[in-house]
Amino acid sequence: MKNNINTLPIVTGTIMLAVLVACNRPKESEERHAAQNAVALENTHEEETPAIATLSAVQLKTAGVQLGNVEQKELTATIRANGMLSVPNNNKANATSLYGGVIKTLHVQIGAYVKKGQVIATIANPQFIQLQEEYLTTASKIVFAQEELQRQQLLNQGNAGIGKNLQNATAELNTLHTRRASLQKQIQLMGINPSSLSNANLKTTLVITSPLSGTISNVFAKIGSYVDVASPVIEVVDNSSLHLDLQVFEKDLPQVKIGQTIHFTLTNNPTAEYDATVFSIGSSFENDSKTIAVHAKVNGNKVGLIDGMNITGVVSLNNVTTPAVPNDAIVSADGKYYVLALTNKKAEEKHGDKDERAEAHQAEKGSMSFERIEVLKGVSDMGYTAVTFVDEISANTKIVVKGAFFVNAKLSNTEGHEH
Repeated sequence: MKNNINTLPIVTGTIMLAVLVACNRPKESEERHAAQNAVALENTHEEETPAIATLSAVQLKTAGVQLGNVEQKELTATIRANGMLSVPNNNKANATSLYGGVIKTLHVQIGAYVKKGQVIATIANPQFIQLQEEYLTTASKIVFAQEELQRQQLLNQGNAGIGKNLQNATAELNTLHTRRASLQKQIQLMGINPSSLSNANLKTTLVITSPLSGTISNVFAKIGSYVDVASPVIEVVDNSSLHLDLQVFEKDLPQVKIGQTIHFTLTNNPTAEYDATVFSIGSSFENDSKTIAVHAKVNGNKVGLIDGMNITGVVSLNNVTTPAVPNDAIVSADGKYYVLALTNKKAEEKHGDKDERAEAHQAEKGSMSFERIEVLKGVSDMGYTAVTFVDEISANTKIVVKGAFFVNAKLSNTEGHEH
């Protein structure tokens, strides 16, 4: 009995200790589990945070980065055809001289733009002076003939004159007036104002002017060469009336309608795209080919387009459009495709002093930040690729359309540093 009494405090203490340990274990387990969850949440946050690349104004300029919007393009249900740019003959002209002469000065060159009436060259010929001399001489003869006519009229009134002399004086004056009128028109056609002529002001050269406003497409003469009516000096083309002659195969012709849109690029410069609208469809085959000419008016900006250029066109058969971006705007990373969007987000702070430099870099005037937006690629045509965005973006979102490779490399470096 004594022994049982002595062991009771020991047993009691052991039980209490076990209870305390059991009570503490759940608390420690909960704390450990909460810590693990916090770490996992942080890792998940890091994975979901998109990488941001910030480029300075200097880097943007060096890489040639250009921004644009996602466009709506008709890349399906189309017909491809080749053709040529053309200007109607009533919008082309040759500048010529009505009188033969030697080119003294030439004021234009191929590719220059001229306005109607602008002086393009001057020519010289001794005959020019002879015409002016005859005009001035005829004017003096008219004065004398008028005085003679008046004298004969006075004599005839006093019955002292002879009727035949009066008739001769009248005929002579009329002849001189006719000759003067003829010379006056010739001198005006030479570009000289007859009223400005005097013995001390004879013109030794004539000017040749442009017959219409347009671009100089050819220069036929040179200084010192002789030109006449049959020798054009320059050719002028008014490209504002430029249209497209597309050669469409017989099997595709039933699908082409007036009013349809044609997207086309220059054969020697496929990066720039232009639009035209069909206004006429030919009714006969072109030469020995099985193609029919489809005529379309070029719309919008015509800078860089010249009569005779070869083109590749796509005729849209319906009005179904799809979001599309230039081919160079799409980049790849980790087996996926992306476009690079302008963003106001900033790179997450993780590295102390390095992050301070990043903030300073972000604040630099003219700098821009970009992030990847995942897309699914579709059909490609005319330098564009149809895209489907995995996550919807705003229609006003600016994306990189040129220089995307450089920005993507910058993003890849940013991701490498974060890991």
